[in-house]
Amino acid sequence: MLRDGVLTREEKRLVIKLANSLGLSADEPADIYAAIKENRETDEGRDVTPNEQRLVYETVFEVAIVNASLSKDEFAVLAHLRNQFNIDDEYHAAIEKNLRDSIQQKIQDENVVNKMLGTLKDSVEFVGNLFDSVRTKSV
Repeated sequence: MLRDGVLTREEKRLVIKLANSLGLSADEPADIYAAIKENRETDEGRDVTPNEQRLVYETVFEVAIVNASLSKDEFAVLAHLRNQFNIDDEYHAAIEKNLRDSIQQKIQDENVVNKMLGTLKDSVEFVGNLFDSVRTKSV
């Protein structure tokens, strides 16, 4: 998120959701942000179990999708989380299906549903392509 030197409102929203999902204290995200800006080390964090990783990814993905206009930086965050947490295509497809079903159940306006599902479809394809790119680079 900090690659371009700007932390947008949408990126902050993802950071907050990510921090909450990981159980970080209120001060930890700001401390980590400052450490990155100052190029200094931080204390090592705790291990995150594979189940926690899946839940965190699903939560952050859902928050990102609810925002109908995702930036490339937000897509990159999702791809990075997917890579770090070893979220495979099968599990990602299951998340997409659950979100699709949830959107259709919660929203009665068919135009809104179609817009969100379109965003979801586009994002899944974009994140998948980014993920494949990241996976290729790290191999």
